[in-house]
Amino acid sequence: MSRPQDRARATVPAPRSSSPHSAPDPAVPLGRGARITAYVLLTVLGVAVGLAGCFVQALWFPGGLLLALGASFALFHGGRALTGTRLGAALPAVGWFAILLLANTPRPEGDFLLAASTGSYVFLLGGMALAVICATLPSRATLRAVRDAQSH
Repeated sequence: MSRPQDRARATVPAPRSSSPHSAPDPAVPLGRGARITAYVLLTVLGVAVGLAGCFVQALWFPGGLLLALGASFALFHGGRALTGTRLGAALPAVGWFAILLLANTPRPEGDFLLAASTGSYVFLLGGMALAVICATLPSRATLRAVRDAQSH
């Protein structure tokens, strides 16, 4: 029999998450206050782009649809690049989606801002897909780490 003091203490490593943490990219030089201000402005811009997209995609189909989706993608990707976090892409998407939900609720007059048409569905589903893509893109720091690991 072995004595308790003869046995080495077993150490259990901390659990590892399969998803990367959402710490800011160190290459993005925004301070905490500037990042919070950017989050608020990006959310407001998401509302503005979503509302403008409701009108543009129906007004000039199919060019307006491409313009509205392009503006949505630019906002989501730009927010991610500006802040260096996934939240930079997610918050404009939340504002964008919230205004689309409001635009899709019936009014007392029976009107909708977002009509039930192919273009509206493509705008809604395509914009959501673009938001998910931009929010899940790897950061520049992650891409650099992968590139450095492959070169060694």
